[in-house]
Amino acid sequence: MAAVHGLRRMTRRLDPYLMLLMGTVALAAVLPATGPAATAADVSATGAIALLFFLYGARLSTAEALAGMRHWRLHLTILGCTFVLYPLLGLAARPLGDLLLTPELYAGLLFLCLVPSTVQSSIAFTAIARGNVAGAIAAGSFSSLIGVFLTPVLVALLMGGLGGAALSGGLDADALLRIGGQLLLPFLLGQLLRRFIGGFVTRHRAVLSLVDRGSILIVVYAAFSRGMEEDIWSRVSWRRLLALGAIEVVLLALMLVITVYGSRRLGFTRGDRVAIVFAGSKKSLAAGLPMAGVLFGPQTAMAVLPLMLFHQMQLVVCAVLARRWGREEEPRPVGEGPPPGPGDGSGAHRAAPGDGPS
Repeated sequence: MAAVHGLRRMTRRLDPYLMLLMGTVALAAVLPATGPAATAADVSATGAIALLFFLYGARLSTAEALAGMRHWRLHLTILGCTFVLYPLLGLAARPLGDLLLTPELYAGLLFLCLVPSTVQSSIAFTAIARGNVAGAIAAGSFSSLIGVFLTPVLVALLMGGLGGAALSGGLDADALLRIGGQLLLPFLLGQLLRRFIGGFVTRHRAVLSLVDRGSILIVVYAAFSRGMEEDIWSRVSWRRLLALGAIEVVLLALMLVITVYGSRRLGFTRGDRVAIVFAGSKKSLAAGLPMAGVLFGPQTAMAVLPLMLFHQMQLVVCAVLARRWGREEEPRPVGEGPPPGPGDGSGAHRAAPGDGPS
């Protein structure tokens, strides 16, 4: 009976959407798109990626993100974690990748280190832990905005010599056309039209989130259908997958330790430290999957396996941390202001302009 209850608890902790993603992978393994159906799936995936980045652009308020620059130390720290520390750790894992993983799996591991931070889950966990929610919102916006431009460049610079990377030759003309046509152009178009459709997008956020998720499922199905044609599962043993999981556990643990103790040494208040931990240690599945579809082509299935595994891992670990920190920080009566940061000697967290709850 205890085992049954434990299984139920574990199932409840699983991200339902990740279960849908895994179901889509299973569907592609059993009923892959072939022939004309494969062509239709690829065309649908291309359209879905363009739609995703159009909606990203329409949702992202550049004015609000720029207003958040007033707290520049916080945002530079989070961006440094996302686009500097993570890539360095990914490169440092190269010897382990050569020893324990296939070249394609290591390419996917390095790719997850290059994608932007999450937005929604970083905000949610920061709120649960009673951190600087406005800082997490601005940090997620900055990361998404910069990642559209920076992630493809980092892929070209850091993954050019890796087997299985579609950009093995660097940023050539074809790669630039793919990035521009499927990522940047729709994103910029969404930004330009935001003043006209921003209200509609905000009012129908719940419905459009279903469009987002459905589009990503299409991308995953097309990618793993192509993977079945390439017989990817014959190249990935369960031992390799276990090794990948172990490396990702170490990677996440290192980033959590660095963000927790590094933010304390830098003198941030408790609220800012919470935002740095959750925004600086997490990676976006929603942004990474469609980017991989553009950047890796036929190797997309292998490239996104590490990211899908890491996504579930970070959600479980960060949910536990957020609940624990939220219980430690008891709310005070209205009017007394936020409590002081524990042990940092900084006193109460004083919100700078653009740094309060929104």
